[in-house]
Amino acid sequence: MKNWLGIIVSYLAIILVILTAKLFEKKGKEASRKFIHIALGNWWLIAMYFFDNVWFAIFPPATFVIINYISYKKDVIKVMEREKNEGLGTVYYAIALLITVIVTFGIINKPILGLVSIFIMAYGDGFAAIIGKKVKSMKYKVFDTEKSIAGSATMFVISLIIIGIYLCMSNSQLWILKSIICSLILTLIEAVSIKGTDNLTIPMSALVMLMIM
Repeated sequence: MKNWLGIIVSYLAIILVILTAKLFEKKGKEASRKFIHIALGNWWLIAMYFFDNVWFAIFPPATFVIINYISYKKDVIKVMEREKNEGLGTVYYAIALLITVIVTFGIINKPILGLVSIFIMAYGDGFAAIIGKKVKSMKYKVFDTEKSIAGSATMFVISLIIIGIYLCMSNSQLWILKSIICSLILTLIEAVSIKGTDNLTIPMSALVMLMIM
């Protein structure tokens, strides 16, 4: 029963996030997009509380791979869509959730690793984009994508905090050094990921690194 309730709560939470994002449209489409990007990462908390069966946990992100692709092609959920030439970021987001659920709820049975990985993507990458645009700093280009030192620094700091808390609470040896190294790697990955691929490369890379620690 709890698993079925988890599916219902998942969809209600996602709908609420999308509806709330409309309030941010007044500040620009990018603001509404980043609100969704950050807020939807919190779905993992719902998943950890309600799901003890991987097949139920898979269902919400699996359906949103399809829904997000349709929205990308048809511009259905306007508050979260970028221009067509900016990539399949929303689809990659749902795919990242799906793969992370399969691995952490199913294969290794350690959802906390999924929480850390998804939070780095949601909060780290999300706030990196926001602060990168708000704070004046040196810009640099990776292919056709412009990045900023302020954005990369934000990505590093947030990754460091999230990973550091997890490793410290896990009583991991050399947790400070490991946190710094992982955060540097993830910041570099975010910097070279273009057209929304960071929604996939960041959580997948974080998950792999956490699994081998």
